Amino acid sequence: MGDYIVLAISCILINNILLAQYLGNCPFLGTSKKMETAVGMAMAVVFVLVLAGVITWIVNTFILQRFGLEYLRTLSFILVIAALVQFVEMFLKKSIPALYAGLGIFLPLITTNCAVMGVCLINVNEEYTFLQALVTSFSYAVGFGLALILFAGVRERILLARVPKPLQDTSIALVTAGILSLTFFAFKGMV
Repeated sequence: MGDYIVLAISCILINNILLAQYLGNCPFLGTSKKMETAVGMAMAVVFVLVLAGVITWIVNTFILQRFGLEYLRTLSFILVIAALVQFVEMFLKKSIPALYAGLGIFLPLITTNCAVMGVCLINVNEEYTFLQALVTSFSYAVGFGLALILFAGVRERILLARVPKPLQDTSIALVTAGILSLTFFAFKGMV
């Protein structure tokens, strides 16, 4: 049990997929202007990433490795992720249309979100067991959501501040993301 807690803390804080490994920056910068869209994107990523991590682990273990088809790993993982994102998109369109409209183009971009693919590949490359893959998938998703929500809170405050003209919008967002990333690097010595 202790190993799983250490693994979860490592994925959330120490090896944060967004701020330590720099995967998934497009939705991070695009949906972090408002807190409600950031929370919606975080929840969508948690759902997609957990299911994608588990399903790709199963596909890799029971189909690709068993039949010597490891060379189809990337293609099969992309198909799994794309199907899951389509499911999330249809669900949000039907049940939460305001969030669906708020996420806009960034919702389909989860399909090509390298954070989701990165976690799936990390699970396979580290040769995690099923339970470890489940814990890492969930923990990386929580870390992504944590970073996204923290960043959205900071960006909402920045909108109220006087920012010099050359640093407005994306420039100040990137500087702020760098500073937020440095705070997560402070956890490197924990485990």
